Amino acid sequence: MDFQLVSKFKPAGDQEQAIKKLYQGLKNGHQAQTLLGVTGSGKTFTAANLIAQVNKPTLVISHNKTLAAQLASEFQDFFPHNAVHYFVSYYDYYQPEAYLPASDTYIEKETQINEEIDRLRHVSTQSLLTRSDVLIVASVSCIYNLGSPTEYQNYKLELKVNNIYNRPQILKQLNDLQYQRNDLNLVRGTYAVRGEIVEIFASGQEDQFYRLVFFGDHLEMIELVDLLNKKVQEKLTEIEIYPAKHFMTNKEDLLEIIKEIRRDLKKEVAAFEKQGNLVEAQRLDTRVRHDLEMISETGYCNGIENYSRYFSKRKIGDPPISLLEYFPDDFLVFIDESHMTIPQIRGMYAGDRARKENLVRFGFRLSAAFDNRPLKFAEFSKYLKKVIYVSATPADYEFENSQDVVEQLIRPTFILDPKIEIRSSAGQLDDLSQEIVKTVAKKQRVLATVLTKRLAEDLAELLQERGIKVQYLHSEVKTLDRIQILQDLRSGKYDVLVGVNLLREGLDLPEVSLVAILDADKEGFLRSKSAFIQLMGRAARHQDGRVIMYADKTTGSMSEAIKETTRRRKAQEKYNQEHKVSPLSIQKDLKEKSLKELDRQKTFAEQIKDFDQKTLKLLEKELNQKMNLAAENWQFEQAILYRDQLAEISKQKNRD
Repeated sequence: MDFQLVSKFKPAGDQEQAIKKLYQGLKNGHQAQTLLGVTGSGKTFTAANLIAQVNKPTLVISHNKTLAAQLASEFQDFFPHNAVHYFVSYYDYYQPEAYLPASDTYIEKETQINEEIDRLRHVSTQSLLTRSDVLIVASVSCIYNLGSPTEYQNYKLELKVNNIYNRPQILKQLNDLQYQRNDLNLVRGTYAVRGEIVEIFASGQEDQFYRLVFFGDHLEMIELVDLLNKKVQEKLTEIEIYPAKHFMTNKEDLLEIIKEIRRDLKKEVAAFEKQGNLVEAQRLDTRVRHDLEMISETGYCNGIENYSRYFSKRKIGDPPISLLEYFPDDFLVFIDESHMTIPQIRGMYAGDRARKENLVRFGFRLSAAFDNRPLKFAEFSKYLKKVIYVSATPADYEFENSQDVVEQLIRPTFILDPKIEIRSSAGQLDDLSQEIVKTVAKKQRVLATVLTKRLAEDLAELLQERGIKVQYLHSEVKTLDRIQILQDLRSGKYDVLVGVNLLREGLDLPEVSLVAILDADKEGFLRSKSAFIQLMGRAARHQDGRVIMYADKTTGSMSEAIKETTRRRKAQEKYNQEHKVSPLSIQKDLKEKSLKELDRQKTFAEQIKDFDQKTLKLLEKELNQKMNLAAENWQFEQAILYRDQLAEISKQKNRD
C-alpha cells in the first residue's frame, strides 16, 4: 500500500525546495541530512510530503510524549488512509528496581501501566508486521528492549471460518499467547468461554472484540462485536490474534533456556560464596529460582525482561531487540527536535547501567540483567541508513554527520522572525508591565519566561496586583489544568502566561506577539543559544512578533542567538520583497464547543440511555483512561470531549 497524503494545502514558502533537496539527497544515497526549519515553517508538512514521495515505512522520534502526541495527531490528519501510530512508554507511573547499599534499601519495581498506550504499542508492532504503509511516531522508548519480532509473529493464532479446530487446543494456544480467561469481565488481553462461543478481546483492539461461534469443532462464524452495545459490526472470514505481551518465546526452547539460566545462576552463586558474600549468594539463588518456577508454569514472571538475553538467544553484550528491529532494512527515520532528542538517546544507556550495577553486585539480579537495556548510541546509529534530523537549532552533531543541510527559513505565512531588543534588568517589572498593557490593547498575548518555578509564581502575583490578567505554568501544574490554562490564554481569560521551560518546543499559540525573557544574561541550559532561538520562535507566529531580553550584559549565547535570528529575518525580508508577498498572522480556531459538538454530546447521552450499571462502569473506566492520555499529551479538545462524556455517564448512573 502507498502513502496517500491528504491536505488542502500545497507546499509554500521554502517547503517546496526543501522537499526537492531532501528527496534528491535520499536518491543520491545520503545517509544523513538535516532539515533546519524555523519555527512555524511547516516542518511536519515538509516531512509528510517527503514520506509520501519516498513511500517507505517511517519512524519519527521525538524527545517527549507531548510532542510525539502532537506529531502523531498531525500525521494522522495528513495520512488518514494509512497506518499512523503512537509508540511511547506505557507507564503512567514507573519506579525502577534499585538497591541503595548505603542504607541497605531495596526498592522493588513498581509500575502502573496505561492500558490505552499498551494497546497502541501492540497496534504499532502488528502494523509493522502486516503492512508497508506504516508511520510510527515514537518517544525514545523505541530504543528499549521490546521482544523478538520473529517470536511475536510466529506466535500469532490464525483462524478461518469453516475450518475444523480442536477447541480446547485453541484455548491452550490463547493461554500460550498470554491471554487470560475471564468469563465475567471481558477486557483487553482476555477471553471468555460461553458454551459453544469463544470471545476474544485481542491486544490491539480498542472497543470491539472477536466472537467465535463453533458447532462442535467446526468454526461456523467469526463476528466483530461492539464492546458496549454487543451489536455485531462485521462478519469476518479470517482473523489473526497476536500475543497479549511482546515478550514471547518458543515453548520448545523453554527447557533449554531454563537450563542455561540455571547454569549461570550456579556460576554466579559460586562466585559470591568464594568471595564470602553468603547473603548475596542466598538472595540471588532464592530470587532466580522463584522466577524460573513462574516461567516454567506460566511462561512469564515479573521482571522477565531481565532474562531477555536468554529468550532472544543473544550473546553477552549483544544489542537488545527494540522497536527498530520491527522495521524493514530500508525504513526512513526523522529525528524531531534533534538538538534535544540526540543527547537524550545518547544518555539512556549510561543511566540504565549505573542503576543495575548495584542490583547485580548485591545479588538481586543475574548479570544477564545488564543486557536488558536501551541501545547504545553506536548501536542505534547503525539503524540510521536514511535519517533526517529536524530542528530549528541543530547542534554540532547534526552538522558534522549530515551530507546535506537543507534550510527552510520562509514560512507559508511569510511571517518574519521577531525583532529583538535588549533592555536593562533595572526596573524590568515596570517596563514589562507597560509593554504588556500596549500588547493587550492590540488584543494580543504575552509570554514571559523566568528561570525558576518560584520566580514564575512571584512574577505572576506581582503582575496580578497591577491589574493584569496573568497565570503561571510550570511542571507542578496538573496536566488537565495546563490544558485549561493554555485554552484560557488563547480565549482571552488571561493575557499573560509566565513559565520556565515549558514555553519552548511544541507550544502553538498564534495570539502571542511578545516574548519577554527575564534574566537573559544568566548563562546555562535555559539561557543557551538553542534555548533562546526556540523561545524567540514562540513570537514567530504573529506578524507583530517581537522579543525583549532583560539583561545587564550581552552573553555569548545571547549574541549568537540574535545573530542567527537576524540572519534568518534578513533572508525572509528579501524573499518577501522579491516575491511581493506580505506576512499574515496564523489563524487557528479555538474550537470552542460548537452546536455540532453539542449535538454529538446529546447523541452520546441518548446512546447510553439504556446501558446497565455494569456497562456504564466499564465505559467510565475506558473514557477515564482516554481522557488522562489525551490530557497528558495536551490534546485539548479531545480531553474536554471525554470529560463531558464522563459527566453524561455520571448523570445516567445517578438516574438509574
